[in-house]
Amino acid sequence: MDLQEISDRLELKEVVDLFSNDADTKENDKQVQLFTTNGVVNIINDGKVTFTLHGRDEIFKAFSSSMDDYQSVFHMSGQQTVNFTDRTHATGTAYNYVVLVKANADGTTTTTQEGVRYEDRYEKVAGKWLIAERNSHFNWHLEK
Repeated sequence: MDLQEISDRLELKEVVDLFSNDADTKENDKQVQLFTTNGVVNIINDGKVTFTLHGRDEIFKAFSSSMDDYQSVFHMSGQQTVNFTDRTHATGTAYNYVVLVKANADGTTTTTQEGVRYEDRYEKVAGKWLIAERNSHFNWHLEK
């Protein structure tokens, strides 16, 4: 591994972690900047694509509206592996533990916990690594 590859791996880890940080703070305007302009997000439940988002505008609208009902959002980033195709393209897998807390009309809260595996395709654009495609596999879900 040379210094450039080490640097690229650190930058890709930061992209994945910033995605989670920005989700937690609901800064979706920052979050979508981690994608290429024509980035794609596939939401996958039970091994089936539930829906697909194309481009930053569509991703922003979906991410923003999906968090409206939650008073608290928490992502814990886990392991990440990366494979480089060349100096400007890579693929990776990253794991997240996600907790969503929703305030109900009756004053109670509902807490949802999810195990998510991201299968990503990355591109280095103008010297910066971005997510070109994210396959978000929602592997398990607990609600109480």
